[in-house]
Amino acid sequence: MSDVISKVKKVKDAYHMNGGLSAGLRKERLKQLKRVITAKEALISKALLLDLGKSEFEAYVSEVGFILDELNFIKKNIDSWMSPKKVSTPLVLLPGKSVVYSEPHGVVLVIAPWNYPFQLCLSPLIGAIAAGNRVVVKPSEVASQTALIIQEIIEDVFEDDEVTVIQGAVEETTTLLKQKFDYIFFTGSTSVGKVVMKAAAEHLTPVTLELGGKSPCIVDQSADIGTAVKRIVWGKFLNAGQTCVAPDYLLVHESVKDEFIAKFKSTIKEFYGDETKLSPDFSRIINQKHFDRLISLLDQSKVIEGGDHDREGRYIAPTLLTDISWDDKIMEDEIFGPLLPMISFSSLNEVIAPILDHPRPLALYFFGEDSSAEKQVLDRISFGGGCVNDTMIHLVNPNLPFGGTGHSGVGSYHGEKSFTTFSHEKSVFKQMNKVDLPLRYPPYKGKLNWIKFFVG
Repeated sequence: MSDVISKVKKVKDAYHMNGGLSAGLRKERLKQLKRVITAKEALISKALLLDLGKSEFEAYVSEVGFILDELNFIKKNIDSWMSPKKVSTPLVLLPGKSVVYSEPHGVVLVIAPWNYPFQLCLSPLIGAIAAGNRVVVKPSEVASQTALIIQEIIEDVFEDDEVTVIQGAVEETTTLLKQKFDYIFFTGSTSVGKVVMKAAAEHLTPVTLELGGKSPCIVDQSADIGTAVKRIVWGKFLNAGQTCVAPDYLLVHESVKDEFIAKFKSTIKEFYGDETKLSPDFSRIINQKHFDRLISLLDQSKVIEGGDHDREGRYIAPTLLTDISWDDKIMEDEIFGPLLPMISFSSLNEVIAPILDHPRPLALYFFGEDSSAEKQVLDRISFGGGCVNDTMIHLVNPNLPFGGTGHSGVGSYHGEKSFTTFSHEKSVFKQMNKVDLPLRYPPYKGKLNWIKFFVG
C-alpha cells in the first residue's frame, strides 16, 4: 500500500506548499475536463455498456450529459460563488465591515460507487475543483471499465498533485481511510457509510455521505394512473433498478390497484417490447454477486409481471410483486434492482405510520391530484428529496440540493450546493481605526446601560 500512501502524500505536499487551486486554474481545468469528456464520449459509453449494459442513450442522459450540464452550470456561476460576500454589520460594531470568504477545505477524498460510476465520481470531483481543493479520487473497482476511463480522463486534464486516482478494492480503500484528509465525500451503502464516518471521526474530518434506503412511491386514488405508471416504470427500471433514488416499493390505493397493474403490464411491453431481454434499452445487473442477492429476494409466488432471469447474462426482468407485507424479506433493505414490491392501502395513515417506523428514505414519490393528501405526506414524512407526480428528476435541477437525512445520508450537493459543500466559509471582521469606541474597555462602571441600549 506504499503506492497509495505516496500518491496521497504528493497531493498533500502540494497543498501545504502551494495551497488550493487558484481561481484561474479552477476554471481552466473545468474547461479542459469538459473538452476531454466530450472527446471521449464514445469510450465512456462503451465502458458503461461493458460494466452495466447501459444503452448509449441511457449512458448519455444519466451519466455523460448530466456531467456536461453540471460543468456548464458551474462555469456560468463560479465567479459569483468565489467572490467574497459582504454581510451586514451590527450598529455596535460600526464602522467595521463583515465579509465571508469561501476557501477550499484542502485535500479531499472522493469515494465513488459502481451504479452510476461515471456521474457519481465526476460530479463531486467537479464541485471539489470548483471550490479550489486538491482531490484524491477512488473510483469503484466493481465498474472496472469505467474506472479505467475515469483515470485516463483525469490524467489527461490534471497534474498528479492536483487530482490523483487510486484504483483498487477494500484494501486500498482501507488504507486511504487511515490517512488524514480535510474532507471526505462518499457515495455508497449505509453500512459502508458507517465505516467511512467512523474512520473520519478518528481525524475529526468532516464528511458528506450519500447513502440510500428504501424509497417509497405512494400512488393515491386521485392519481392519473396512466401517467403515473409510465413515470414509475421509467424511474424504477432505469439502470435495471440500480439507482439509489429509484422507487423501492409501491404503496397503491386499493381502488386503483387493478388499473395500475393492467397499465404496468402494458407499459413494460411498450417500453421494452415483448421480450425485455432482447431490448437494447434495458441494463444488466452489475455482477453475479448482486444477481444472486436479488434472486434471493424474489418470491415467484407473488410475481404478477416479469420474474424471469438469466444468471450468466446478469439479466433480471422488470418484475412486479403483489400481496407483499411489511414483514417480507424484500421489505427489509434497499432492493437496488428491477424488483418492485407493491402494498395496497385504503387510507394514507396506513402507509405513513410504517414509513415513519423505518429509517428515513433518500427519496419519496407521491402521485395524486389531491392537494390535502399531498400536504399530509410532505408535512409528516422526512426524506432526502423527491417528486410529486414524477420520479427521480429532482436530481436534474442544479438549484435543488441533493442528499439524504439520517440513515440515507449526511450533507448534500449539486449546483451551488456542491461549491458550498467543498468550501469552508471563513468569516472576517475588518475594523476601522478612525473610531475606537471606549465602551468595551475597562473600567466598565457606568457602561452597562449603554451596552443594553445597543443590544436592544
